[in-house]
Amino acid sequence: MGSLQGQNVVVIGGSRGVGRSIVEAALGEGATVLAVARGTAALKELSRETSGVKTLAVDATNETAPDAVFAALEPDVLVICAGALAPSAPVQEQSWEDFSANWEMDVKASFLFCKAALQGRLKPGSRVVLISSGAAFSGGPPNSGGYAGAKRMQLFLAGHSQKESDRLGFDLRFMALSPARIMPGTGVGDRGIDGISAYMGISPADFLASMTDMQTPADVARAVVALATGQAQGCSFVVSGSGLAAAA
Repeated sequence: MGSLQGQNVVVIGGSRGVGRSIVEAALGEGATVLAVARGTAALKELSRETSGVKTLAVDATNETAPDAVFAALEPDVLVICAGALAPSAPVQEQSWEDFSANWEMDVKASFLFCKAALQGRLKPGSRVVLISSGAAFSGGPPNSGGYAGAKRMQLFLAGHSQKESDRLGFDLRFMALSPARIMPGTGVGDRGIDGISAYMGISPADFLASMTDMQTPADVARAVVALATGQAQGCSFVVSGSGLAAAA
């Protein structure tokens, strides 16, 4: 029997990359899984290739998104993995739309679903995991716009939401999980690697060669399962190639 047997897991941004790995890991642990994403084509591909997954096409930044998602499947575990591609240009060459892309996607989706949870939409004992980034701690490269700040805000949002849940007696768990290193093979990762390498004037291969202790999407997925099923204390965690740890 899997560690998530009998549990409902909803993954916002679950059609590809890290989100898809989380979907696959949750299915492997016996959960009923709903993958939510904006793109119908990617969801159809996921359905064809992944037996048993449920899918829902919804824009997670729409104010009504939590209503649609919770009507489709009431989660015991809610994972917010939706994220925009970070910009890749010096600050002075970005528009505000470029700079704020991750605030308008990553932060807004996290905010809407945490807000819904704190309005009593999730049953006691439910867990909410926001997928952040190691850039929340390092600050990220100077050509990535508001990405690092947006990912840091997800950490704050998990902490604020936990305090509100405790104050209101809702018995909910809010956690933020930050992959420590950029990940090749994902849309966000590949875009970031190309942008950082170009900014530094080196090849993507040389940039990757400088990285150590890198985690994979599968490592992130295992960390999500561990947080969803364990008794870890705190709201902020980091996963690297060495495994899962509480954030310092």
